Amino acid sequence: MPDLILWSHALAALLFGMLAIWAVRSRELPRAIRASFAAALVLTALWALSVSGIGNAEPATVVVEGLRNLAWLAVMLAIHRWGGARYLTLPIAYAVVALVIGLQVVLQLLATGPGPEAVAASLMRAALLMRALSAAGGLVLLYGLTTGLGRSGLRLAMTAIGALWLIDVNLSALRYLTGEAPGEFQAMRGLALALLAGVIALAFHRSGGRELRVSRTATLRSLSVLSLVGYVLVMIAGNAALASLGGRHARVLQTAFVFGSTAALLTLMSSTWLRAWVRVKLTKHLFQHRYDYRVEWARFTETLGRPQGGAPLAERVVKAIADLTQSPAGMLLTAGEEGLERTAGWNWPVEGPTPEPAAALARHLAESGRVLELDAVRSGRAERMDAEATPAWMLDLPSAWVVVPLPHLGQLVGAILVARPPVDRALDWEDFDLLKIAGRQVASYLAEARATEALLEAQRFDEFNRRFAFILHDLKNLVSQLSLVARNAERHADNPEFRADMVATLQESAARMNDLLARLAQRQPAAAGTPRPLDLVALAHGIADARRAQHALAVEAEEPVRAVADAARLEQLLGHLVQNAVEASAPDTPVTLRVRHAEDMAAIEVIDCGQGMSPAFVRERLFKPFVSSKAGGFGIGAFEASQLAQAMGGRVEVTSREGQGSTFRVLLPRAPQSTMEEAA
Repeated sequence: MPDLILWSHALAALLFGMLAIWAVRSRELPRAIRASFAAALVLTALWALSVSGIGNAEPATVVVEGLRNLAWLAVMLAIHRWGGARYLTLPIAYAVVALVIGLQVVLQLLATGPGPEAVAASLMRAALLMRALSAAGGLVLLYGLTTGLGRSGLRLAMTAIGALWLIDVNLSALRYLTGEAPGEFQAMRGLALALLAGVIALAFHRSGGRELRVSRTATLRSLSVLSLVGYVLVMIAGNAALASLGGRHARVLQTAFVFGSTAALLTLMSSTWLRAWVRVKLTKHLFQHRYDYRVEWARFTETLGRPQGGAPLAERVVKAIADLTQSPAGMLLTAGEEGLERTAGWNWPVEGPTPEPAAALARHLAESGRVLELDAVRSGRAERMDAEATPAWMLDLPSAWVVVPLPHLGQLVGAILVARPPVDRALDWEDFDLLKIAGRQVASYLAEARATEALLEAQRFDEFNRRFAFILHDLKNLVSQLSLVARNAERHADNPEFRADMVATLQESAARMNDLLARLAQRQPAAAGTPRPLDLVALAHGIADARRAQHALAVEAEEPVRAVADAARLEQLLGHLVQNAVEASAPDTPVTLRVRHAEDMAAIEVIDCGQGMSPAFVRERLFKPFVSSKAGGFGIGAFEASQLAQAMGGRVEVTSREGQGSTFRVLLPRAPQSTMEEAA
């Protein structure tokens, strides 16, 4: 096993030395990255050579290993800075990990020096813990780096560096838990290093000038993990100091320290102001732009498009704008005839006295389209037009922060008053641009909602007008029927049978008028009845008997005929056709109702001997609404009859000749034979 450890690390040293020469002579990478890579590869080769020559625990090997780790941190920092991250926070994160590496080297050197064995063991355990923490910190930083490298060769090289950190984590954890590292693992480390040298060589071959894209989310998470690592280090150092200085009260002091520091940390983390402050500072010093536009726009559209808890659109648009600036509340002001009027609020109470409409502000926002910063108006830093247009009640609200206009197609839909965020700050160009774009998007949503409401209202009016036209036509038919009864009463008033028919007709007409009034008062169209088998012959005789006092109707039927239809709709349909036939016929000429089978359909025909219609009128205009061949006709009867037949799965056909009369044929689905037999 010692021979395997020696030769595997020697091979790794040789390969890393060759890679260092390749890195120096390469011209595909920037100079800073090339130089840091060469230094890290040389130190890695020296460390592997030291392990194979003098052993893993010698002070020289420990120092070279620490320098190796610092060199790889320098490589990562150079790549990070090459990608555009030139802010103060990033070097600080690397400095923390470098400090832990330095502390680990010092502790390990002290553990190998002269002194009591117990102290040396404690120092070695602390050094192993520092080594594991520094390797974990390197992995965290590496994760934030590799997420922005895409598929470049540098990503492959960073993967190899991550493997080096991972090997250190595992070996340190193993030695910390068991007190020693088996030779097999050290031999495997040498072989793994030799393989990683091949991976880095492949990375050099594939590397190029691909731009680095640093992930904001990954970076923030990496910093969070680093903060946690720092907290753990503080806890370990504090407990170690209390253990050495506290004497017999050390356990009590350690418990109080752990409890107090944990409570303080939880208190700080629960502070909304502190979280907002940290976010602002990290965004300011770590990233080139204040906003991650892809994430912000995805959240913005999600808030607008998906109601959460049944929230209305007015509240959702306010929340979407407020979330962009981390504001806790907002108010929607809608543009009306008198100006901007308060409409809705998100976490902002709208109860209480209603402020006067802001007419001047509405005109100013419509003309300029500017985002107004109210603190600038309060301090006198704003332009004169902004100050004159801002209403006093808005300035009197301490929490009022920004007014975002909502323009749409050259018109002002409204404005959103945004509350002050937990960490007060002045707006910059990014805030203004983002709020302007978001305001236009919100305005389009509100305008679309208004258009949809107007369309629904127009549809309701259209439905009412359509229903009123049908009812007016039915009322005209009733008036025509009563006129016929009155005219026939002059000749047949002495006939008892006629008087009985007249009373029945009057009662039916009154019932139908009440039904028309009920239909007119309905807010929604009346629901259709369930289709069922109907006896068309009996229905035809019933219609003929009901119309006897108005006009003579003859029924022709050779056999029983049954159809599947809605009885109320079918009676209404035939009532229109019969009334048209009666009005087209002479008083002494009867109208015929013929019931028969027509192939696979049931048919009932309404035949008159009136003036008839031209083929062009039947083909092009008969079933159009508001078109009639009669003087004073509404043109609704044939159209409504066709609509009713189609609703029952049938149709209306017409045969007509001018001067000879017309035949309206209503075709309906036939009732199944089994149903007819059961009925028989």
